[in-house]
Amino acid sequence: MSTVPAGDLDSRNRLMLRKILVICLGMLAFAFAMVPIYKQVCKAVGIDQDRVLGAGNTQVDPSRMVEVQLVASTAGLPWRFEALDHSVRMHPGELVMVRYKVENTLGRPVVAQAVMSTAPERAHEFIEKQQCFCFTNQKLAPGESRVMPVVFRVKADAPRDLESIVLSYSFLEVPQS
Repeated sequence: MSTVPAGDLDSRNRLMLRKILVICLGMLAFAFAMVPIYKQVCKAVGIDQDRVLGAGNTQVDPSRMVEVQLVASTAGLPWRFEALDHSVRMHPGELVMVRYKVENTLGRPVVAQAVMSTAPERAHEFIEKQQCFCFTNQKLAPGESRVMPVVFRVKADAPRDLESIVLSYSFLEVPQS
């Protein structure tokens, strides 16, 4: 059994403490950096979840119609998830409500987050959501089902050639710690 001189042990402990502090500060800085990085990634891939109906121009354009087709998927999560309203025809600027139904078919509680996507991709710029189940995580008990509304509009200044939009929601399970 070897012994380490007390002075050498103290210097090694101080060095270890400095390393741990640097690592902790790095982790803290990384945690703060994740928020803007996450927002940029979401914006880049077209899932900007912060786009909520604001106080912009809300006039309805009665001179044209847009058809919005509604799609639901579970991205591998074995739930039942469907759009109760399969499509809606609306004037740009008009506020509409559509409904989706979800059912937890697993034998355990599940927390999931819905993510919106659009086709064509550029259509996401012209969708304004006032109410959406995608704003928060959804926790469903085993066998629980829920009808969830989405209240949205297609902006009145959407391009005229944007006559048809596919609005799709996918549920992804949120890992629980």
